[in-house]
Amino acid sequence: MDATDRSREERERQTAAAAARYAETSDERQAVEARQDAGVAFPDSQQALAARAARLLDRHAVPTALVVEAVRADPLSAPAAYERILGVSKELQAWSFLPRGARAARTVARISVRENGRELPMGTGFLVSPSLLMTNHHVLPDAAAARQCYVEFDAQVSVDNTPQAPTRLELDPEGFFVADERLDFALVRVEAGPDGRSPGETFGWNRLSVQMGKLVIGEPVNVIGHPMGRLKEIAVRDNMLQVRLDDFLHYRTDTEPGNSGSPVFNDQWEVVALHHRGVARTDDQGRVLRRDGRVWQPGDGDDAIDWVSNEGVRISSVLQHLAALPLTSRERALLAEMGPESGLGPAEAGLAGPAPALVAPVAGPAPAVVTPAAGPAPAAVAVSRPAAEAAPAGRAGLRARGGAFGGHRHLVFLHGRSQEGKDPGRLRRAWAAGLNQGLVRAGLDPVDPEDVWFPYYGDRLAQALTAHEAVPRVVEAPTARAAEVVAPATPSARAVYEEIVGEAAAKWYVPSEEQLATERIGLGDVVGTLQRRLSWLAARSDLDTWAIALVFRDVAAYLDDRRVRDEVLDCVLGTMPEAGEVVLVSHSLGTVVGMDLVTRLSPGVQLVHLTTAGSPLGLDSVYSRLLVGGPKRPDRVADWLNAWCPTDAVAIGCPLGDDWADGLADLAVLNSRDRAHDIVEYLAHAEVARSIDRHLVG
Repeated sequence: MDATDRSREERERQTAAAAARYAETSDERQAVEARQDAGVAFPDSQQALAARAARLLDRHAVPTALVVEAVRADPLSAPAAYERILGVSKELQAWSFLPRGARAARTVARISVRENGRELPMGTGFLVSPSLLMTNHHVLPDAAAARQCYVEFDAQVSVDNTPQAPTRLELDPEGFFVADERLDFALVRVEAGPDGRSPGETFGWNRLSVQMGKLVIGEPVNVIGHPMGRLKEIAVRDNMLQVRLDDFLHYRTDTEPGNSGSPVFNDQWEVVALHHRGVARTDDQGRVLRRDGRVWQPGDGDDAIDWVSNEGVRISSVLQHLAALPLTSRERALLAEMGPESGLGPAEAGLAGPAPALVAPVAGPAPAVVTPAAGPAPAAVAVSRPAAEAAPAGRAGLRARGGAFGGHRHLVFLHGRSQEGKDPGRLRRAWAAGLNQGLVRAGLDPVDPEDVWFPYYGDRLAQALTAHEAVPRVVEAPTARAAEVVAPATPSARAVYEEIVGEAAAKWYVPSEEQLATERIGLGDVVGTLQRRLSWLAARSDLDTWAIALVFRDVAAYLDDRRVRDEVLDCVLGTMPEAGEVVLVSHSLGTVVGMDLVTRLSPGVQLVHLTTAGSPLGLDSVYSRLLVGGPKRPDRVADWLNAWCPTDAVAIGCPLGDDWADGLADLAVLNSRDRAHDIVEYLAHAEVARSIDRHLVG
């Protein structure tokens, strides 16, 4: 049977299956339409709206300042705030919308078949890695069909509306080919071009993501393809997601036969589905109808069908299928090239970022190592921690030189966790460099690092935590991930740790356990609730699970053990001014330490300004345990600015003004994606630096 005949038969089967799914969801569709008629712009679940809003902020897809203004202008419920954010995203596209769409379009190719001496267009495909192209199973049902086909990139018109010369490349099903009839997808390797470069190097490729939050009901979708084999076309704006099924999406958009295998994009040009078939109107007997109302016959042609919707295969379902396949190491390596968000890389799927062999915040001899192994893991791994006495003597903090800022004002930097074993001088210079970037951007004079007080408690904290964790513990190998390896050993500290993680995940509206298991790859029964919550926080931010877990672990240990707290505070007080006006700048765990420090400052110290950055002080599980008995701005704090980044998972409780009373100012900033929690990023913002400078110069 010719490839075109096989494709036609399978298209007919897919048409019937899509029509049946459409009919089965008629009640759900009617409910959606009723809510839209009532004025609900995005009639989706609260979890879906939360995940979508978080992803938009995560990807900097909407201006953060505009979002903050939109959601803080009126008292809003959580769903209303999500809808406000989504409305901003839908109505106000960044200037990059069109050029990014053009970049995405270059990844799309026309698929044609050589048959009986002719070359016939079959459908559309798009690159999902440097060398892998995705299309429909009914376009490429098997490797034999793929051998008969080739692809053409840039089969389109130029900006002058004249046809471009396409680039033709051959398919290589021997190199890689996977297909599934039910999900109607095929994945095939494309040979390199004449210059030896992979197609992705020339045309780019789409980074597929298994993460949630890419689209909600009511949002528009955009489809790029080759309808009826024509030159590349795009359907944008006049379309939207209607119904979400387990493995399929129904959306209203203008597509034609030949669009089979096209990518379905959201407005950020992320692939949300693989377009595979239009949905036809059917009669009570399930027969496909023509536009004139008569029953459609195979000889009538696709253009005679009364199409009522379109159906695409959810990309997350395709990725889940690929993750479960028994592939060779070479094939798995090709899939890993899709990128970390696909969940198909060498690292454990579903975890955001690679896990280190061991994260041990202790000074002195290294403890036993938990190393992720490629082979079978032992039943259990003992994780021991050395005694506190084994730690070396702590490094001292740094005092500012005499006469700085007139001698009566003092600038103090208070660092966070994970600073053990580091040179306080280098840390102080790094902080000052970040602040000076912000000062220069604000048109102000820089500061000299030697004019800054730098209390250093990194080594003392590590020693105190070592003693706190002196009890050996056993971690079951299958769950030896960030959540368990990092968790405090003492029951009371672990309870605080779990409370902090749980509250942070809830504030970012973690879905139910059932939804997480459905939407994420590789998290099954092996991973407990705590790890799922950490993975959710990592997926919604630019920090990995280990970084988040370590910060929350140290905060929990500090808040739980009065001895740890006293040792840290005593260490900090050893390098603090005893008189004069103080401008205190704190970060991460340092914001918690700094709030406690306020209760122990010398009576001669006047705290004229406090800057907190990347702070967890918005979590009830944190501020309820402070010495100040928060959340209430201490009387000794004359002025307070809290800088937070929406993609910083440690600052998940921010803005603080919602909980803390009495004159707190919140400032939302955008840090670099890979440094969302970095203090240098925070200080480099002109608004942050300007506030600090204003109080230094009086």
